[in-house]
Amino acid sequence: MLSPLATGISAGLGAVATLGLAAGGCAYAAMWPTSQLFGSTITAPRRPGELALTFDDGPNPACTPRLLDILASHSVHATFFLVGSFAQQQPELVRRILAAGHLIGNHSWSHPNLALTPARRVVEELTRTSDTLQQITGAPIKYFRPPYGARRPHVLRTARRLGMIPVTWNAMTNDWAEPSADATAARLISMIDHRQKQGRAANIVLHDGNHSQLGADRSASVTAASQLLAHYKPTHRFVTLEAWSDDPKK
Repeated sequence: MLSPLATGISAGLGAVATLGLAAGGCAYAAMWPTSQLFGSTITAPRRPGELALTFDDGPNPACTPRLLDILASHSVHATFFLVGSFAQQQPELVRRILAAGHLIGNHSWSHPNLALTPARRVVEELTRTSDTLQQITGAPIKYFRPPYGARRPHVLRTARRLGMIPVTWNAMTNDWAEPSADATAARLISMIDHRQKQGRAANIVLHDGNHSQLGADRSASVTAASQLLAHYKPTHRFVTLEAWSDDPKK
């Protein structure tokens, strides 16, 4: 029979373990891109052979125009998740993205970690961005990607209340810090092929901008996108997220 002290220690350790598991579960739900614990998001459906190119943190006058030219040369449409403050400064570039047939999504106003952001500011970040993008394009904004993938239930509810579908991903590298386009493309190809073996499409993230500054050099990411297009265009179908809106997880 355990002594009162041993019983107390055992109970304390159990409580600590439970708290640790709870904290780990919350971190997983908030940050892991394919987690659905805090609410549904589009990741990628069971449609092997389909690829969605998505680009975050633009519009970027230094790199987005070249990316648009590359996409046009392959007759491929992509999805661009735009930072609201940059869109406000680059309205013509935003219009060019839309005119080229690409999908535009909300990536917040200033790119904070929304899992750690007060609820009132979450509403402001998303509302201000959607309003700005709609004023520039004349079109409703239907998709939202949380910066860093960070979310909590309030973030996803706010997005849906504003008429947007939350989107995460299932194929991303650290292209924002990788100077080699070849290395980024090779890692993504490995991920995409793995998703294919799992019977999944690939929702690919690359960065045509840098959330901390306008005009950043993202040429390596743009070149990696070009390599992916050349590699997969003969064998795969490139789609925008609209193709998966009715089938986000299945």
